[in-house]
Amino acid sequence: MSKRIASPADLAIHGAPPAFPEPIHVGRPNIGDRADFLRRIDAMFDRRWLTNDGPLVRELEAAIAARLGVAHCVAMCNGTVALEIAIRALGLAGEVIVPSYTFIATAHALQWQEITPVFADIDPATHNLDPDAVRRMITPRTTGIIGVHLWGRGAPHDALQAIADEHGLKLMYDAAHAFDCTLGGRMIGGFGACEVLSFHATKFYNTFEGGAVTTNDDALADKMRLMRNFGFAGYDNAIHPGTNGKMIEACAAMGLTNLAGIDDVLAVNRANYAAYRDALASIDGLSLLRYDPDERANHQYVVVEVGDAFATRRDDIVAALHAENVLARRYFWPGCHAMKPYRDLFPHARLLLPNTEAVAGRVIVLPTGTAVGPQTIATIVDVLRQLA
Repeated sequence: MSKRIASPADLAIHGAPPAFPEPIHVGRPNIGDRADFLRRIDAMFDRRWLTNDGPLVRELEAAIAARLGVAHCVAMCNGTVALEIAIRALGLAGEVIVPSYTFIATAHALQWQEITPVFADIDPATHNLDPDAVRRMITPRTTGIIGVHLWGRGAPHDALQAIADEHGLKLMYDAAHAFDCTLGGRMIGGFGACEVLSFHATKFYNTFEGGAVTTNDDALADKMRLMRNFGFAGYDNAIHPGTNGKMIEACAAMGLTNLAGIDDVLAVNRANYAAYRDALASIDGLSLLRYDPDERANHQYVVVEVGDAFATRRDDIVAALHAENVLARRYFWPGCHAMKPYRDLFPHARLLLPNTEAVAGRVIVLPTGTAVGPQTIATIVDVLRQLA
């Protein structure tokens, strides 16, 4: 690789090809054993049972519940619908406190149901909700809190639960990043009233497209099962308002296949993280987000913060990486509060979210997963080293 600062303008001047002939993506899908998947699909076709609470969905729900140590896993067609159903099943209304530093679906799932998302600031060290900021945002209209286990690192559950209990609020979690992770040595999935998982193709564990809600509350699980299937309790017997949130059998087949190979994916993610950690250690001004060695992490995200000591601004780093076909991402820039729907509704929210704005302005997420290997990582870090 030539010794140069890579940018679109620079490429035009030097005429050099990018470091990678094909794009290297954040969130390239991990794919398990194809033969195992196709065997399940053949059996599905033989049964002619493609959807409507089929045997593969039930098998997947049982397997996930067992892995996470929870009483119930309610599979859904995607994580956003799972959020919406969980929010409605809990009876949330009025205002619900959420972080702004999260994927937009967390806020949309509330606003879509005419519930006001109230954005609270984060702890700049953890990127998770700051309990003191949550407490400051409580009003008489507040009915709940949605915590987010960002990057797969557990939110401060004990503090959030204490606040919820003190004010009579419901507490649930967006655990889209945190499948197969632990908090306090306990698998994420059983905290709060319920937790919502995403199995989208970009997640380290995917079902093509899908999601689930996990809970230890029997009545809540029964309610959500009704709600995901139009409220039907048997043939011609709708007993509750509902929608179509069901996972199809083909997605469950992918989920079962990927669950069988999940430890192999985890091993690759851990090795990739270690490679980035070792290579970035010598570059001043770049800080790799660390994981607690006492907790289980899925290492789905390689998160780098750009400090003042680094010679190149964050957005210019992203542009340079893109010029090399490394499609690094600015997560979760600029924050939900700064995107048009919420910027228009809450034009002064940024004044209450200084940590959110600071973190959103310095984070880069780098590619990892089974499509990335040691040489790819070495080349990506070489680009970063040239920009230092």
